[in-house]
Amino acid sequence: MTVELLFRERSALTPSSFVEIVVWYVAFVADGACVIRYDNEAGKGDHRHIAENEVPYRFLGIEELLADFWKDVETWRERQ
Repeated sequence: MTVELLFRERSALTPSSFVEIVVWYVAFVADGACVIRYDNEAGKGDHRHIAENEVPYRFLGIEELLADFWKDVETWRERQ
Protein backbone atom coordinates (compact mmCIF):
# COMPACT_ATOMS: atom_id res chain seq x y z
CA MET A 1 0.00 0.00 0.00
CA THR A 2 1.31 3.44 -0.94
CA VAL A 3 0.44 6.48 1.14
CA GLU A 4 0.42 9.90 -0.53
CA LEU A 5 0.65 13.03 1.60
CA LEU A 6 -2.16 15.35 0.49
CA PHE A 7 -1.78 18.22 2.95
CA ARG A 8 0.60 19.02 5.79
CA GLU A 9 0.93 22.18 7.90
CA ARG A 10 2.50 22.94 11.27
CA SER A 11 2.03 26.36 12.89
CA ALA A 12 3.45 27.50 16.22
CA LEU A 13 0.86 29.28 18.35
CA THR A 14 3.00 29.86 21.43
CA PRO A 15 6.45 28.63 22.52
CA SER A 16 4.79 25.53 24.05
CA SER A 17 1.93 24.81 21.63
CA PHE A 18 1.42 24.17 17.97
CA VAL A 19 -1.19 23.07 15.46
CA GLU A 20 -0.31 20.25 13.09
CA ILE A 21 -2.58 19.25 10.21
CA VAL A 22 -1.90 16.12 8.18
CA VAL A 23 -4.86 15.03 6.08
CA TRP A 24 -6.58 12.77 7.18
CA TYR A 25 -5.28 13.22 10.69
CA VAL A 26 -5.71 16.64 12.28
CA ALA A 27 -4.33 17.41 15.76
CA PHE A 28 -3.77 20.30 18.16
CA VAL A 29 -0.95 19.65 20.64
CA ALA A 30 -0.42 21.87 23.70
CA ASP A 31 2.28 21.37 26.32
CA GLY A 32 3.18 18.01 24.80
CA ALA A 33 -0.37 16.60 24.93
CA CYS A 34 -2.75 16.07 22.03
CA VAL A 35 -5.87 17.96 23.18
CA ILE A 36 -7.87 18.00 19.92
CA ARG A 37 -7.74 15.39 17.19
CA TYR A 38 -9.96 14.63 14.21
CA ASP A 39 -9.50 11.23 12.61
CA ASN A 40 -11.01 8.23 10.90
CA GLU A 41 -10.54 4.78 12.37
CA ALA A 42 -11.76 1.46 11.04
CA GLY A 43 -14.90 0.47 12.92
CA LYS A 44 -15.42 3.94 14.38
CA GLY A 45 -15.67 6.08 11.28
CA ASP A 46 -15.07 9.83 11.29
CA HIS A 47 -14.80 11.27 14.79
CA ARG A 48 -13.00 13.85 16.89
CA HIS A 49 -11.33 13.83 20.28
CA ILE A 50 -11.65 16.92 22.46
CA ALA A 51 -9.50 16.35 25.55
CA GLU A 52 -10.75 13.00 26.92
CA ASN A 53 -14.05 13.02 25.00
CA GLU A 54 -14.66 11.25 21.68
CA VAL A 55 -17.62 12.30 19.52
CA PRO A 56 -18.79 11.41 16.00
CA TYR A 57 -17.88 13.83 13.21
CA ARG A 58 -19.58 14.18 9.84
CA PHE A 59 -16.90 14.79 7.21
CA LEU A 60 -18.28 17.03 4.43
CA GLY A 61 -15.03 18.17 2.81
CA ILE A 62 -11.59 19.60 3.55
CA GLU A 63 -12.79 23.22 3.84
CA GLU A 64 -15.43 22.30 6.42
CA LEU A 65 -12.98 20.04 8.26
CA LEU A 66 -10.41 22.82 8.60
CA ALA A 67 -13.03 25.41 9.62
CA ASP A 68 -14.46 23.07 12.28
CA PHE A 69 -10.98 22.16 13.54
CA TRP A 70 -9.82 25.78 13.87
CA LYS A 71 -13.09 26.67 15.64
CA ASP A 72 -12.41 23.90 18.18
CA VAL A 73 -8.79 25.09 18.63
CA GLU A 74 -9.89 28.68 19.28
CA THR A 75 -12.63 27.54 21.69
CA TRP A 76 -10.13 25.37 23.60
CA ARG A 77 -7.58 28.19 23.79
CA GLU A 78 -10.20 30.69 25.04
CA ARG A 79 -11.12 28.31 27.89
CA GLN A 80 -7.53 27.83 29.08
